[in-house]
Amino acid sequence: MRFLVDGMNVIGSRPDGWWRDRPAAMRRLVGELGDLARTTGDEIAVVFDGRPLEPAPTAPNVEVAFAAGPGRGAADDEIARRVTEVEDPADIVVVTSDSELADRVRRRGASVEGAGAFRRRLRGGAG
Repeated sequence: MRFLVDGMNVIGSRPDGWWRDRPAAMRRLVGELGDLARTTGDEIAVVFDGRPLEPAPTAPNVEVAFAAGPGRGAADDEIARRVTEVEDPADIVVVTSDSELADRVRRRGASVEGAGAFRRRLRGGAG
């Protein structure tokens, strides 16, 4: 599978106090994505809003990107752009619970998995 993850949407789906240390939450998610990629062989890219972290979070087999544009919805725009640019969007699963983004990428041919279901996948449960 090829996952394209709306990073802040997935992080925000669990009220675990992530807002107290946003960079740490981003690094945790990237680590979890790396574990998933290593276990499954899936291709994973995650897009975050905001300025890139220094040092940038990394994990094997995970592409980490930050939205180029400023403001609310910049990561959504980047995700939608990426879906548009692939030859066969049907190969992509966009991970988000943002209904507007989900509608945008479905119209382009990608499928969508909600943040809660993806969190279960990260924990090793049924997705």
